[in-house]
Amino acid sequence: MHSPARPAPPDAEPIPVDLLLLAYRAGIFPMSDARDDAEVHWIEPRERAIIPLDAFRLSRSLAKRIAKERFRVSCDEAFAAVIRECAAPRGDGGSSWISHRIEASYLALHAEGHAHSVECWLPGDHGGERLAGGLYGVAFDRVFCGESMFSRADDASKVALAWLVASLRRAGFALLDCQFMTPHLATLGAIAMPQARYLDLLAAARGAPRASLPQAVSAIVAGVGDGVAGAGDGDGETGAGRRSGASDRPLETAPSPPSSPGKRIVQSLTQTS
Repeated sequence: MHSPARPAPPDAEPIPVDLLLLAYRAGIFPMSDARDDAEVHWIEPRERAIIPLDAFRLSRSLAKRIAKERFRVSCDEAFAAVIRECAAPRGDGGSSWISHRIEASYLALHAEGHAHSVECWLPGDHGGERLAGGLYGVAFDRVFCGESMFSRADDASKVALAWLVASLRRAGFALLDCQFMTPHLATLGAIAMPQARYLDLLAAARGAPRASLPQAVSAIVAGVGDGVAGAGDGDGETGAGRRSGASDRPLETAPSPPSSPGKRIVQSLTQTS
């Protein structure tokens, strides 16, 4: 049992970036008991959930939603806004585990290029756009650890997750960690495993991906193909792509068949879903 939460001061010191990355590489991540909690608890679950990158479950309704492009999808355009939305009070009155200190820590990770967000946008009521949903997580080696997601419109977080999976596959990532299993994640293809098995997959995913997540998202939006995304890229449970020692190397610039970004996402995912 945790001790009572201590209120976090407005200028709570972030967790050092190096310490956070060391913890993630050891299969451990931080949580707090409440938004204003100054304490950080280091979590190592007995059971871990992942979404195999070659087994994302794309329903027909979600595929139609993505192909019709109701949302404009971006990467790292609004990281601070996404984490703030994820930390907002839930409808059931529960408090967020994303404390102010944890929020500051992931903002620091993002500034160092180790944390990313995927955003879904809708037209605003008075021009411009409004943030309708999204997710954020931590990237290191060929691993992406999804931290949290939110929706302010139907299926917005699901669309963001589908884009994440397709982009990670394209970039050559091997492992998408979901931390804890939930019924919602199970409908999207998540599987549970002992922590020991997760640590094996974590070790197997060392090394640099072909490209970063932002590069992969940008390539999909621009219609730039590298012959990577599609059937045959995975290796079963982890969905690992072919390895490369080059980090943050731009994707090849051979043009993809003319299509919209949403249709390219659906095509990529239906080849293995």
